[in-house]
Amino acid sequence: MEDINVIAKTGEGLSPEELKKAVERSLEGRQLHKVLILPPDFTRFHSNAGFLTHVYYHLLTQNGVQVDIMPALGTHVPVTRSQWEAMFGDIPYEKMLVHNWRTDVVRLGEVPGDYIASITDGLWTDPVDAEINRRVMDESYDLIISPGQVVPHEVIGMSNHAKNLFVGVGGSDMINKSHMIGAVYGMERMMGRDNTPVRKIFDYGMEHFLSHRPILFALTVTTAPGGKIHTHGLFLGESRTCLTSAVKLAQQKNIDFVEHGLKKCVVYLDPTEFKSTWLGNKSVYRTRMAMADGGELIVLAPGVERFGEDGQVDGLIRKYGYRGRLNTLEAFRRPENQDLRDNMGAAAHLIHGSSDGRFTITYAVRDISKEEIEGVGFRAADYDRTRAVYDPDKLRYGYNTVDGEEIYFIPNPALGLWIDRERFEQS
Repeated sequence: MEDINVIAKTGEGLSPEELKKAVERSLEGRQLHKVLILPPDFTRFHSNAGFLTHVYYHLLTQNGVQVDIMPALGTHVPVTRSQWEAMFGDIPYEKMLVHNWRTDVVRLGEVPGDYIASITDGLWTDPVDAEINRRVMDESYDLIISPGQVVPHEVIGMSNHAKNLFVGVGGSDMINKSHMIGAVYGMERMMGRDNTPVRKIFDYGMEHFLSHRPILFALTVTTAPGGKIHTHGLFLGESRTCLTSAVKLAQQKNIDFVEHGLKKCVVYLDPTEFKSTWLGNKSVYRTRMAMADGGELIVLAPGVERFGEDGQVDGLIRKYGYRGRLNTLEAFRRPENQDLRDNMGAAAHLIHGSSDGRFTITYAVRDISKEEIEGVGFRAADYDRTRAVYDPDKLRYGYNTVDGEEIYFIPNPALGLWIDRERFEQS
């Protein structure tokens, strides 16, 4: 099929009717019996991929098509019933298949080390296994639909497309090494950009291992002012070009330039979406290019109750902490730290979640002790006391004055990337 690109004419975004018509067009002329849908999980609630999944599910099942739904979890915990209902509406919870990144995958081949060396300036020379959930390779599926949001991302530059496959329903080698390659190459060289080294690795995987599979991408570009989703564009297609088009719009809608480095930035993490620092550190990733040297990032995190998304990763974060890029790489190279070497995704996360001493990071939480927060390298603050000063219900997005001090408030860090224009133009 030819790509279907639908772009909103107003800031309110595309209407449900416009989105449904585009979805219907993407199914025209297809003779389908069995379809697999790979939507994001609840951590991408504001992608509007839940609505698209709902539309696809009902259009297909009404025509007698068997539809299976497997959220692209990556290493995240499975979607709960309440999250499922909030995101996917009346689709039965029992339709959910749970991806296990450690056990449910098949190896397709490898991305060669010499190719990776050529795209990383020689910073990484080992090959990477391309692994994917076995159901993606099940030829009984006439079509695989991959809905999701294109938005700035700390590991790859701009999220989605093949990432939803090789990470979202991928295996440990690709997940771990792609995250580590991104960390070694440098997130600030990649965030908000398209053709990064990690993206090229996923493009290689698509071209060499998945080009024969019937995969339809449904990519959104959204913002969510006040929590209301505005879908500015929907890009449907089976090739790389739908991503290229979506990236251009996301760069316009999801990158905010601030005129000077932020001395104090306050970020709010919705408790229904952010339960761990593994996810909550988007507050660090997405603002680091806007923070001034010596500044303070305050993270209001009422729902954060743990560090990792699973027990193993939680233990690694507690053991090694967010100590900066050089300290983490030193620990990673030590032969006695095999546990860290075996989980490169966690090592990369530790690098991403640190400011490298350039600015301070204060987590204001309810359900983790001060000692535990400080034990992983952050500053700690009482949530209720901090909220009394920086009330997210009273602050407006962007610049505010609190007790005579200028602060910058971000109500949801997952939906954008913030960059200091002065620093960006000098780099």
